[in-house]
Amino acid sequence: MPPQTRYARAGELHVAYQVVGNGPIDVTFIDQWWSNVDAMWRVPPFARFIERLASFARVILLDKRGTGLSDPVPLGGLPTLEEWMDDITAVLDAVGSRQTALLSGVGASYLALLFSATYPERTAALALVDGYARLSGGDDYLPLPEAFTERHVEEVRAGWGQGVLMRRLAPDEVGDEVLMERFAEYERQSTSPGMAAAMLQMLYTSDVRHVLPAIRVPTLVISHRDSARIPPETSRYLADHIAGARFVELPGSENLIWAGDQSAIVDLVQEFFTGTPPKEEPDRVLATVLFSDIVGSTTLAASLGDRRWKELLDAHDEISGRIVERYRGRIVDRQGDGFLATFDGPARAIRCALELRSEMTSLGIQTRTGLHTGEIERRGGNIGGIAVHIGARVSSVAGAGEVFVSRTVVDLVAGSDLRFSERGEHELKGVPGKWALFAVE
Repeated sequence: MPPQTRYARAGELHVAYQVVGNGPIDVTFIDQWWSNVDAMWRVPPFARFIERLASFARVILLDKRGTGLSDPVPLGGLPTLEEWMDDITAVLDAVGSRQTALLSGVGASYLALLFSATYPERTAALALVDGYARLSGGDDYLPLPEAFTERHVEEVRAGWGQGVLMRRLAPDEVGDEVLMERFAEYERQSTSPGMAAAMLQMLYTSDVRHVLPAIRVPTLVISHRDSARIPPETSRYLADHIAGARFVELPGSENLIWAGDQSAIVDLVQEFFTGTPPKEEPDRVLATVLFSDIVGSTTLAASLGDRRWKELLDAHDEISGRIVERYRGRIVDRQGDGFLATFDGPARAIRCALELRSEMTSLGIQTRTGLHTGEIERRGGNIGGIAVHIGARVSSVAGAGEVFVSRTVVDLVAGSDLRFSERGEHELKGVPGKWALFAVE
């Protein structure tokens, strides 16, 4: 569940904000020139990124005026950078933050640069990912791609609300249809097409290069070597013109801060902001994996039609996310009509599966679920290892409305009030030997 959204007053306007975590330092995260502090939590990798920041800091999120849940502004009265700085100070005052580290990049670069130069006493440090001081090229600046033109603005206006900026800034993620739809929803709930075009036009015509020499706070500049849209040269320019700035180039092409290799960015930011390298998490841990998918999804989708099927999938995703969280689990991956989750205890995982089955039945959905406990290998935000394969195979054996578990799970919950019925020994594809499986009664 996302944290509670509150409002700060910036003059007569209301600015929406959230606070996540209770770490020893404050980090104000301004992701882009548009946002919605509620909707960002429904984009799974975005939510994971914020949670990782909150593991070492008190994270402050806000919707600047004219975006998200904050008060709107007239289309012809686009906020100035100065007014957006007022929104930041209003939120910092509301949460009692006397000094904060700023994390930003891409479309919010101007704002972060200007704030840190104007309010150095309130800025502990600055970190920019794929940032820039100017987005259009020129004889006295950098030779930048022709893509930054009026035509680009109109393309964004026409595609707004359909994931246009994920296609542009994180093209490697576009193959994930569920993520694409969530991001498209995030665009729609962040601002309108007209406002998006107006803000983008402002980005293309703004220039804060003259601000750079005035920045005196510790600054980290991160760039992606094969950047999808923001040339690495723009980040190098920042580092070259901010006194003492540290420049780091990472592999990858994604320009959405949460896309691609999150760990590399968060680790750099954490060490820079705190002075302490992040604790290295063990690569292998014991966990219970849960696989669940909708039985007969193709037939059901055909009978319902696209619109109703999408509504049903959205309800499935919302309910499953809420219930998994209630049982202290984490959804690792969603694949169309199913998902993979992990738990730190098999009994909680089983009770979660039973509640999921009940809730899905009330929606008119039949699911099958498989669970196994074993050692998993962490791979960034994903997991791997033989235990994951076994869990998937156990799920494939289950029938409609059934929750199947391996012998390992049964043995680990011995003494609980959970009851099982034997379902024989099975050969699991790709897994050596025969496996005794059980249905949860």
